[in-house]
Amino acid sequence: MNDPDEKILWEAEFNPKVKTYWLISAVLTSFLTIVLIPFLPLIIPIAWLIADKYLASHRCTLTERTLKVGRGILVRQEKTVPLDRITDLGLVQGPIMRALELEAVSVETAGQSGPGSLVRLTGIREGRAFRDAVLKQRDLVSGSETRRGESPVATPPSLDANSHETLVEIRDILRRMEERSQTL
Repeated sequence: MNDPDEKILWEAEFNPKVKTYWLISAVLTSFLTIVLIPFLPLIIPIAWLIADKYLASHRCTLTERTLKVGRGILVRQEKTVPLDRITDLGLVQGPIMRALELEAVSVETAGQSGPGSLVRLTGIREGRAFRDAVLKQRDLVSGSETRRGESPVATPPSLDANSHETLVEIRDILRRMEERSQTL
């Protein structure tokens, strides 16, 4: 999963309390479906064993240019997200997660299809610090500490004035689209 030439900046760790969160979620789902209630004595130990293996399969690595995420037991999922494509990293904490001192980091990217996040990392330790590190590295990769038009766009020497105006117009349209999608 790692490119040997790329320097690893942060190897994320996951809080073991996330297993308790998953178990509570499974039990609540079972109660909500009523049909599964008689099977809870069987479901709980199996879910606990599977949660151990599932947690051990979680990987999240911040490198100089990418965020690499992997997880799964039967079906292994691996995603490599270029940092310059990340538009936002959100933190989510429901009531059960707050009680267990857990956070979920959601990664949203430019051009992703469908609503919601591309990747959601539940139970990541030091979620806020990890989010801040990813955003800082993203800004370094994109070449500016400021985003969202806080600084004027410089014209690269290879572009004529017409091309520059077109790029600025495209940028403005994309920003308006993003603002509209966030209000929905």
